[in-house]
Amino acid sequence: MDYRKSPAPSTTVTRNLDNLTQETGNIYETVIVVSRRANQIAVEMKQELNKKLEEFASYSDNLEEVFENREQIEISKFYERLPKPTLIALQELEEGKIFFRNPEKPSRQK
Repeated sequence: MDYRKSPAPSTTVTRNLDNLTQETGNIYETVIVVSRRANQIAVEMKQELNKKLEEFASYSDNLEEVFENREQIEISKFYERLPKPTLIALQELEEGKIFFRNPEKPSRQK
């Protein structure tokens, strides 16, 4: 998924708990679903960032090292400005894009 185009806000937003718990019926279950999805998103974003930073990796000391570091810094700053994984996961939950299942409650699936 392309997280750069996510409509998730980049800052914390007050949310209605009733809307968040509609699917699960339980705020704690909702928190677990969102946290697991946020962990998945964080891992994907970290892998993508590391892949991009490896392109600029230099194993020799030279004068161009300062320029390469500048590029790495710009890429890192771009990823820092993206919405946080938790905010993206909450946005996905609100839009109904998260599939989850509770083995103890097979009738409550999305």
